[in-house]
Amino acid sequence: METVLRIAIQKNGRLSEKTLELLKNCGIDFTTSGAILKVKASNFPLEILFLRDDDIPGYVSKGVADIGVCGENVVDEKGYKTELVHRLGFAKCRLSIAIPKRFDYPGTEYLEGKTIATSYPVILGKYLKEKGVNAEVREISGSVEIAPAIDLADAVCDIVSTGSTLLANGLKEVEAFYKSEALLISTPQLAGEKKAILDQLMFRIKACQRAKRAKYIVLNAPNNKVQEIADILPGIKSPTVTPLAQEGWSSMSSVIDENDFWDICEKLHEKGAEGVLVMPIEKMIY
Repeated sequence: METVLRIAIQKNGRLSEKTLELLKNCGIDFTTSGAILKVKASNFPLEILFLRDDDIPGYVSKGVADIGVCGENVVDEKGYKTELVHRLGFAKCRLSIAIPKRFDYPGTEYLEGKTIATSYPVILGKYLKEKGVNAEVREISGSVEIAPAIDLADAVCDIVSTGSTLLANGLKEVEAFYKSEALLISTPQLAGEKKAILDQLMFRIKACQRAKRAKYIVLNAPNNKVQEIADILPGIKSPTVTPLAQEGWSSMSSVIDENDFWDICEKLHEKGAEGVLVMPIEKMIY
């Protein structure tokens, strides 16, 4: 029987969309449907389980799923024993405390003796303890932002991406104390053939992530400036240099980090580079 690596992902929502997009970018073919909660890839030994995000750490911890993708906040809140395989860099958000806009907030001392509604009592409890604040943590699931308006709590603690939901409910963010992103986790001590499959998957994931942060740049340079321009272009090892039909000029190509793009382009222009072309990279393996 073929060994298959079983991955648990969120069954719907933005995290689910990003995870499925990543798997497809890794060249893994599968067909999804809203009614189907388990699918098998056609060209890679991978089976996908679609679960509630809160259930994923437990399934992975118990070995029902070999690996899983879920928010760091869920992993820390649930506290199941899992192993971190890789930080995926998407679905970034923060856990914040918010209070009604009409109140002034001098600092964490404001929370002393207050009631805070949250779906993350463990993470919030640790934070309050670190700050030496005694507050009542009231656990509720969903619609946390409405708690102050119905006199259920004095403040709320919830996941925030843009803060628009808080504002719409008359709240303001006062303490952003915890950052979260999507994690790839595994069952403890995954070994054997399944570990080998995970290594293959990680090879593909890292290649896709490198490509997302990188751009392929091609330019024309006067020959007497080639070495100076080569010193500017980082490249994987060194830029590629090819003579042009026009005497005294060469074509140069390299890979640069997107974050450094504009700074590098300004320096290239100062050195006499012309006809600069920048292109996305689909995969990047080294």
